Amino acid sequence: MAVVQKHGKNAISDLSNLKANAQIVFGGTGIQKKRTESNPIYWPRPLARVWTVVLLLGTCLLYCARVAMPICAVSLAEQFKWSKKESGIVLGSFFWGYCFTQVIGGYISDRVGGEKVVLLSAAAWGSMTAFTPVLARLCSRPIVSMTLSRFLMGLLQGVHYPSLASLCSQKVTESERGFLMSTVGSGSYLGTLVIGGAGSLILDLYGWESVFYVSGLSAVLWAYCMWKYLLKGEGPVILLESFGNGVAQSKMSKRHWLRLFRQPSVWAVIITHLCTASTFFTLLSWLPTFFKDTFPDSKGWIFNVIPWFVAIPSSLFSGCLSDHLIKQGFDTAQVRKLMQFFSMGVSSVFTLLLCGTTTFPMAIAFVSATMGLTTFSHSGVSVNVQDLAPSCAGSLFGVMNTCGAFTGVIMVYFAGYLIETTNSWASVFALISVVNLLGLGMFLMFAEARRVDIETSKSKYHSIHI
Repeated sequence: MAVVQKHGKNAISDLSNLKANAQIVFGGTGIQKKRTESNPIYWPRPLARVWTVVLLLGTCLLYCARVAMPICAVSLAEQFKWSKKESGIVLGSFFWGYCFTQVIGGYISDRVGGEKVVLLSAAAWGSMTAFTPVLARLCSRPIVSMTLSRFLMGLLQGVHYPSLASLCSQKVTESERGFLMSTVGSGSYLGTLVIGGAGSLILDLYGWESVFYVSGLSAVLWAYCMWKYLLKGEGPVILLESFGNGVAQSKMSKRHWLRLFRQPSVWAVIITHLCTASTFFTLLSWLPTFFKDTFPDSKGWIFNVIPWFVAIPSSLFSGCLSDHLIKQGFDTAQVRKLMQFFSMGVSSVFTLLLCGTTTFPMAIAFVSATMGLTTFSHSGVSVNVQDLAPSCAGSLFGVMNTCGAFTGVIMVYFAGYLIETTNSWASVFALISVVNLLGLGMFLMFAEARRVDIETSKSKYHSIHI
């Protein structure tokens, strides 16, 4: 039986507020989970599963549109007489745009709901993708128009992942967030596979313009179906009308950002995500070159496809495993740390094994293991930000993703410098392992799963005895 000491006149009202905010007041993990699970703002499980599939498809289409340019880069260079440097300018312009909308996208999602931002951004970047061939024809200097279109693509797609983090923190219970984020995250690998296979076929049969038309219009169709059947035609209207009010960020709308950034656990997720993103970008950028240099006779479709086939079930498994452990009563923070240990610690072992690999099958096995284990971060640091600050998860994830994108670009360039200077791939794999281990050490020491976006010490319920 609970004896509550309160201050104020409205006892019944205070007791009602206490029940509604049990996860803030009570210190017990079991009580917290019970109250959180029954929170009416969360999706019921059947609806959550529908949204999981829809967002998985959306992320898949996001990567189809994103990778359309690299798939068509050779054809574009031949048609417009671009040099390697000019092709690099066009390809790299996406990431500069990608960095600038992470934080604002997360902030808006926290204010009005992540599903609305995902909807509008998908309609925008889908239209931009479909319109890209037209831009190339209209401008007298195609390199200028294509660079601009890729920069705008980066701006529009930069809001996607922060919006997912915000949406998940607002609508999904703690014990099911790992599955949703890992499943939706696997859409990036699925999209890479789809555009690599179907996109290459469309390119050969109908030309590079068709790749942009198909991927862009598919995204627009997806956005329309989401608006029509899940949001019931109300998404954009609600976004414009409710922007000034906010629907989900009662505690963090205007205050305490400085206090938030004084928390070691917040810096732990930022630094860990920074390390995870930069090492992933480095592997993604340089692994094809590694295979071509080390095994010149190897088939490109093998090392460009097999690791992603491994990554998809690995990502799904990590989400199921983390949610299962939490439901079994394991501490949430320890589960997040375990997932990140596999993502950064165990994967680094296989990365280092690549240094002494002499056969192509062994290299494929080690790379597949590395990429598969890396996906465990979807159930680790990527979800931990929602544990720490559900009221501003989108904004905080935007900060993390911005840092990861900037350092990723720097690390990709530095890896190229190492390869040229040392003439050895071992230096690159050692660099990746060191960065991973530094991020993992930070996460293991300082990561937590308690909320830090609210001030519990100022609660008017001064003492609660169970």
